[in-house]
Amino acid sequence: MKLAWETFAKFDAPDYSEEGIKNFHNFVTDDNLHKMFVAGHYQLFVATCGDQCLGMLTVREKTHISLLFVDGDCHCNGIGSALIKFVSDYVLTEEGLDKLTVNSSPYAIGFYHRLGFRDTHEETVADGIKFTPMELRL
Repeated sequence: MKLAWETFAKFDAPDYSEEGIKNFHNFVTDDNLHKMFVAGHYQLFVATCGDQCLGMLTVREKTHISLLFVDGDCHCNGIGSALIKFVSDYVLTEEGLDKLTVNSSPYAIGFYHRLGFRDTHEETVADGIKFTPMELRL
């Protein structure tokens, strides 16, 4: 979660209110989130080089991307796209489902659109967190 928090703070936080920043921090540092991973409610996929974590993607409810972050020094190198591709294949073959959903931050909208995600609703704000709901048909 350190990667998620540090990347959020650098790239996403400027688009959020203090309330949103605080709520995101609380989410990624909450013990309940850790318990949900342990219980299997969230799945974590990572991109590594040696012992360094370069990117991470979490999925909840089998098809919803909850967290996708790539180390800022590694942006635009295909890591996020590779994580999406891997998870797309996983969802199709292992879960037998044909879509991914995400609530995109303002910073990541262009990234998701380039990968074929389509907006399903207009930008929404909940608890200070701005997001645009999106879907990718696999």
